[in-house]
Amino acid sequence: MRMSPRLRKLARTVHISASVGWLGAVLTYLALAAAALMNSGTPTGRALYPAMALLVWAVILPLSLASLATGLVSSLGTPWGLLRHYWVLFKLVLNVGASAVLWLYMQSIDHSAAIAAKTTLSDAEVLALRNPTHVVHASGAVLVLLAATVLAVYKPRGVTPYGYRSQRAAATR
Repeated sequence: MRMSPRLRKLARTVHISASVGWLGAVLTYLALAAAALMNSGTPTGRALYPAMALLVWAVILPLSLASLATGLVSSLGTPWGLLRHYWVLFKLVLNVGASAVLWLYMQSIDHSAAIAAKTTLSDAEVLALRNPTHVVHASGAVLVLLAATVLAVYKPRGVTPYGYRSQRAAATR
């Protein structure tokens, strides 16, 4: 299925917007997580955890899914294809992996937000909020999203075996 040039530009624009938005939202989450970690015992620090949960549910998760969906549409409707070039395949793996980790990590985010929303905290709950897991996971997500961005910009050479067969078949026609 080939898309018209206008539709291809629209799909690419939406994909880039979702992907850049995802990266920006994760950077925002990282800043909030670092501030929450440094101030976990204060009311301000505790207020950040529900804000982080809202950011993830309302912005980060939808943008990750939009990036995945528009990436699939863009790759299937362009000559790049989904499985023809390694850089596209690697971006797909990074996107699916990051989205899956995010989906699995949602429980941890919600758990921290629920603890922080309590009026009084036990020592164990304060310790749970001082866990650097949110900073570590957000930092990893930034690295993964930056790697996908680098792949999209530089498009390293390399054709998959499927892509090579497709090229040969097209050349013989």
